[in-house]
Amino acid sequence: MSFNLATMLTESRSGSPDKPLCHFGDLTFSYAQVDEISGRVAASLRGLGLARGDKVAVHLPNLPQFLFSYFGILKAGLVMVPLNPLLRAAEIAYHLEDSGAKVLVTYQSFAAEAVKAASEVDGVTTFVVTLPGSDQPLDGTRHYDELYAAENTGDVEPANADDTAVLIYTSGTTGHPKGAELTHFQLYMNCTVSGELFGFQDDDIGVAVLPLFHVFGLSSVLNVCVRFGGTIVLIPRFEAGTVLDAIERHRCTVFAGVPTMYYALAHEDLTGRDVSSLRVGSSGGAAIPGETIRLFEEKFAGVVILEGYGLSETASTTTFNISAEQRKVLSIGKPIWGVQVRVVDEDGTPLPPGPDNVGEIVIRGHNVMKGYHNRPQETAEAFRGGWFHTGDLAYADEDGYLFVVDRKKDLIIRGGYNVYPREIEEVLYTHPAIGEAAVIGRADDKLGEEVVAIVSPASDAPVDTAAVIEYCRERLASYKYPREVRVVAELPKGPTGKILKKELR
Repeated sequence: MSFNLATMLTESRSGSPDKPLCHFGDLTFSYAQVDEISGRVAASLRGLGLARGDKVAVHLPNLPQFLFSYFGILKAGLVMVPLNPLLRAAEIAYHLEDSGAKVLVTYQSFAAEAVKAASEVDGVTTFVVTLPGSDQPLDGTRHYDELYAAENTGDVEPANADDTAVLIYTSGTTGHPKGAELTHFQLYMNCTVSGELFGFQDDDIGVAVLPLFHVFGLSSVLNVCVRFGGTIVLIPRFEAGTVLDAIERHRCTVFAGVPTMYYALAHEDLTGRDVSSLRVGSSGGAAIPGETIRLFEEKFAGVVILEGYGLSETASTTTFNISAEQRKVLSIGKPIWGVQVRVVDEDGTPLPPGPDNVGEIVIRGHNVMKGYHNRPQETAEAFRGGWFHTGDLAYADEDGYLFVVDRKKDLIIRGGYNVYPREIEEVLYTHPAIGEAAVIGRADDKLGEEVVAIVSPASDAPVDTAAVIEYCRERLASYKYPREVRVVAELPKGPTGKILKKELR
């Protein structure tokens, strides 16, 4: 079956050519403009001699050039490899080499590391998006504007529905990151089903502050917007005030974010601000504490946070709470249309409902990746028994709602008892002195592991660690509460704002 994901752009352009696709600062680009510019990029990439299926790495923050590159790559029948702009040279070189990328698009602010990486990998042509007022990219690179030069944009290159469209790398919590191969059809289905779940309409305006190089931002924000003919406001870096400014200025209706973003917004002063246009929030990337939901929805009256769950390997959304009426707080919802989810034991046997029946989440459906790029052994291991094994622990209730307990690797075994960090974190977030919290295990000669809480303060006042331990002891079973609390100014976070327990360990 012939299908190219870029059809979303051409179809939406056909219906509303002059409608804004994206706002960025004082710039606005219509569907017709993005379609035309990305077509020129596609023609220029083909002019470099790239063949169908070749890889193009895009090392950009949330800029209009990300959109031009993404749809240009798809239109040319090539494969997009999105990279975090904050990666260092050695990390970039690894991604270039592992993916086999032949072209690298980077931004002037991050170009030094990118150029150093490209110099270590044979056959990589580097294009640099320059800062305003700057005409000269670094030596050995080419100006991104060259990709606009093609006169004839041509047609969208035919692609098979199961051709890889995006090669997106996992976070690499263990070992080197692996490239998940996501197809044109998988990404189309995921954004179509996801957009329908929270009723995305062509008059919706979304906040695109989640990094587009991450599957959540790419599939659930950008792809959803283009698929349904809406508009997004591009924000390169999360700052609560900047997000609120965008909501006010552009009358944004939809916000997608990770829990730390909702926490920050919930603690902003809204005096004198008009954020009444916002109607719904979508949360993913990590479990959102119930206290954060309560604080946010109290501050942003009338806005509901709907939590979902997904992975790079599942093209983003896998489960979702579909409405304020049907959601269950702390649940990741039910499987989306066309996707099956089970909770299984170590042998792969499905477990019955109930909080005592915690097992691993396994998935199959239209959203599950083809496999890991050039890693047949890891692919076979991940797809044991025909189901994709996520490494996430959860249970289901009698209504079919799923509740994530923790990552398999985050499980703490203290004195033979299973301790799930999320349960303790939920308690910590209700303590008035604590802003953010994470719970990890520390090796212990007697018990195997001991429970350690690492917290940041909610204000300038000091955190009484003994009082925090006592607070948890009163609310948790004796084997669960933390025996040690460490206070840090700020918890380390990844590019999406997710707390990095690997660094805490």
